[in-house]
Amino acid sequence: MDTIVVYSAQTSNRLKYVLDWLIRERLQLDYTLTHNIDALNDLPFFISYGKTFSNSLSLPDTGLLWKTGKETVDTAVGKWNELPVLFAAQSKDYTLPFDMLSGIFFLLSRYEEYYSFKPDKHGRFPATQSVLYKNGWLMRPVVDEWVETFKKVLQERYGHPIAATPFLFRPTYDIDMAYSHLHKGAGRIVGAYMRALLKGDVKQISERTQVLKNKQKDPFDSFRWLRQLHREYDYKPLYFVLSALRTTPFDKNIHPEHPAMMRVIKNLVKDGTIGIHPSYFADNEEKVSKEIKILERVSGKKMGISRQHYIKMHIPNTCRLLISNHIHEDYSMGYGSHLGFRAGTGSSLFWYDLEQETITALRIHPFCFMDTTAHYESRLSPTEAFEKLNAMSKLLEKTGSTLTTVFHNFSLGTSSEWRGWRQAYEQFMQEKTLQHTPESVI
Repeated sequence: MDTIVVYSAQTSNRLKYVLDWLIRERLQLDYTLTHNIDALNDLPFFISYGKTFSNSLSLPDTGLLWKTGKETVDTAVGKWNELPVLFAAQSKDYTLPFDMLSGIFFLLSRYEEYYSFKPDKHGRFPATQSVLYKNGWLMRPVVDEWVETFKKVLQERYGHPIAATPFLFRPTYDIDMAYSHLHKGAGRIVGAYMRALLKGDVKQISERTQVLKNKQKDPFDSFRWLRQLHREYDYKPLYFVLSALRTTPFDKNIHPEHPAMMRVIKNLVKDGTIGIHPSYFADNEEKVSKEIKILERVSGKKMGISRQHYIKMHIPNTCRLLISNHIHEDYSMGYGSHLGFRAGTGSSLFWYDLEQETITALRIHPFCFMDTTAHYESRLSPTEAFEKLNAMSKLLEKTGSTLTTVFHNFSLGTSSEWRGWRQAYEQFMQEKTLQHTPESVI
């Protein structure tokens, strides 16, 4: 691995965090950080932060990486090689016209989510209050685009080729409701019939009756089809299982220790890797711990990954809650209300605790597309939804990043509400097979 010298007059955990992610993770190089100007005299090339030199690739310093805490900062917008940028600089002396390191830190750390904001109905940070949404950039991985363009400039200045990073496609699924009609218990079944009668929904009454008589497959049961799909196209999926111990308006799965749910869980383990999908009201260590332990007991697997139900990721509280429960990877970095890139990237990153000014061991995996968001929030048809997904996928392919999608078993079943989604997803999966690099199971 090549080692690049980086000069900065000072250092901080924020600077180290960005350099580790940019140079070591994304560019697959190594670096040495120096504060000694005299040590630069004999170097043919180096990266300089905050100062210009004739033999360096220089970036302006706007000061964010030397601050502590969460004071509001100016994210001045500009352009670089036709790319939209943050922390644009006034000086024209630098190789880059913006403080890319601060831009990366601001988006990856979710700095703006520490500001005071009005939460949405689920208590979440609204996508509409993000700098990416306000500037119309939410649907593009701007950080990945910066990195790819920076790599090209670096290669020209450095004089050595830098290996391309492979595009990865990671299919993931949330198992919120394994079944639509089956295994709900007498009380819930009678209640469902009554609601359908009051609405005059004859079609649902007929469907439920046929399913309960075992004359028709439950419309949410797509599990065998998914196993066959993954086997055919050589994917190891991730499944996040809602293990709520009681039914609520937001937690409608059957109990994880119900025999039918136990069978589902054990089959999911055979197909891929499973993780915890904490219930809607699991907002403290004890509740999350109980749900993790019961899922571990049923699956026979240790839980190390998670995704928040309803994407209720509250920074920093959710991250600290996961760490305290020994979760080492989380897949909640996205919006439940909007498609796009919450952190401006598809690539994984370590969570930076802004209040403690520390780099943690919790790895965050962003997603940019969720079926329920496209269907319920954006009101897209299957064709329109996959057009959006393909557009984002092409940007990630171009930048050697990662595409993580979120689907649910019910959207890929036989429900009339989701007509066309299964076919569109299989076609998408087939196309991605030609481009993806298989990953090892976690």
